[in-house]
Amino acid sequence: MTTIPDHSNHPISERQRAVEEDVVQRVVHSFDDCADPRLRRVMVSLVEHLHALLRDVRLTEDEWQVAIDFLTDAGHITDDKRQEFVLLSDTLGASMQTIAINNEAYGDATEATVFGPFFVDGAPRIELGGDVAFGAAGQPCWVEGTVRDVDGDPVRNARIEVWEADDEGLYDVQHDDGRVAARAHLFTDDDGGYRFWGIKPTPYPIPYDGRVGKMLQAVGRSPYRASHLHFMVTAPGCRRLVTHIFVRGDELLDRDSVFGVKDSLVKDFIEQPAGTPTPDGRVIDGPWSRVRFDVVLAPGAATDE
Repeated sequence: MTTIPDHSNHPISERQRAVEEDVVQRVVHSFDDCADPRLRRVMVSLVEHLHALLRDVRLTEDEWQVAIDFLTDAGHITDDKRQEFVLLSDTLGASMQTIAINNEAYGDATEATVFGPFFVDGAPRIELGGDVAFGAAGQPCWVEGTVRDVDGDPVRNARIEVWEADDEGLYDVQHDDGRVAARAHLFTDDDGGYRFWGIKPTPYPIPYDGRVGKMLQAVGRSPYRASHLHFMVTAPGCRRLVTHIFVRGDELLDRDSVFGVKDSLVKDFIEQPAGTPTPDGRVIDGPWSRVRFDVVLAPGAATDE
């Protein structure tokens, strides 16, 4: 990553300001005939903010080329399993800001957080009490809770998608053997209850072998994410919830690389000594953990199950 010199104090004449403003206005007016008012608003705002950035930092042509190369390389490394642009959005806080805008606080509804780049459609279904690990390495963890609406009524048959990294800090799609592990979906019972076995989350770095990783290194930031377990909960008449829960005591909670931690989502993962009876009578050779996460869904448009 090229070191960026500071040109912010460079004196700018009124004539130069006029030349630059003329460029902005000509680009803005190029959208005057756009038939879609929403698209026009977005494009005009994009141009105005982008040009304001360029003028504020007095971007050099060499720096412009660095930015073009950055985006080009991000595109080249992106494929159906690796989304460098999502990582860029996440690490700049754009993902969390978009989530904040689109998930306004509603009563005691569970807070949303980043979707992340590792969700995969078509995860296998498990029954209540089943195991999402499918052989993924990690300490067994019993996860349970309820799904309710903001009135406190149970949401039956809500679909819960869960996915997480293994003890190596990798999601299944990051392995090259085609495995499907540490991800599944299940449905709540008539009382809104759910329960399953997973693995206790551990910290891991986002992929940092690409341009986003180089950017983080250049600005002195860690690529590590706080330990977490992903959830996506959908039910008819409720707003879709994309969130995850974090492990209380994790040293990375206050410097999560994608700004995804919220206090309400930090939970107690309580370790159980070897030999402790499990809720479902399972025999586990070694310690295991348990956590409770009660979900409250805000009202919203009907969603597909």
